[in-house]
Amino acid sequence: MHAASARVHAFYVLTKPRVNSLIVFCAIIGMFLAVPDGLPAPAIVLAATVGIACVAGAAAAMNCLIEAHIDARMSRTRGRPLPRGELTPRETLAFAAVLGGSGLLILHQLVNPLTMWLTLATFVGYAVVYTIFLKPHTPQNIVIGGASGAMPPVLGWAAVTGEVSADALLLFLIIFAWTPPHFWSLALYRSADYARAGLPMLPVTHGSEFTRLSVLLYTCILFGVTLLPFATRMSGVAYLVAAVLLGGCFLGRAWRLYADYSDTRARRTFRFSILYLFLLFAALLADHYLRY
Repeated sequence: MHAASARVHAFYVLTKPRVNSLIVFCAIIGMFLAVPDGLPAPAIVLAATVGIACVAGAAAAMNCLIEAHIDARMSRTRGRPLPRGELTPRETLAFAAVLGGSGLLILHQLVNPLTMWLTLATFVGYAVVYTIFLKPHTPQNIVIGGASGAMPPVLGWAAVTGEVSADALLLFLIIFAWTPPHFWSLALYRSADYARAGLPMLPVTHGSEFTRLSVLLYTCILFGVTLLPFATRMSGVAYLVAAVLLGGCFLGRAWRLYADYSDTRARRTFRFSILYLFLLFAALLADHYLRY
């Protein structure tokens, strides 16, 4: 029984549950924001959440499969199931196929075809374009590949409305601008790991100071982008206050990271960026219902 539960846990770890939970959260926010007045249909929310979570988990498993040799050389990832020999590549591939196929089927049959195709495109963007082509070959991998990570609220919006509106693209733009300062904060204090693995992350190819400046500049861009929902009347004053306060905190951390670097400060900035996105989207949701 212990061996069986250990295998189940290994498959669970393949789905990168902490990352997946943020993906699903942003998708759910997109579903609720897509309804001008009232709540989305519970059956659609449930089916879309399960379907998107399954495909996101499959994409994470494929990433683990493709990068198993890289994960084995990095202290941050060598404890994953494939480097530890807890699962075989064939088992991982089969798991990803079943999980991803089930998710796409749920989305097609119980949500709508547009959401299924957008989710499939997101899967290909992350598991193939980012993992195979961008990450090993360009220090701009996070900027370009961030498009896949920014899709969840668009998927949620499409699930409820059957279309992609300008407001949905604003949600996409927020996460797209958030991704570089979020991930480069991690890359700064893990740069030796990435260098050992032979990955051209920005701190490895351009150094710490350039990366810290990039974090600061992208955080400035993010601050401006997060004001757009208020400027377009997608959101109201409550969201604006939250965006300014959260953005100010993020900018302050980015400035201190640039001016007085330490690994501890980079780690704290990375962790704050996750909380920042969660609170920002929660503020969007709260503002949405305060206005109605």
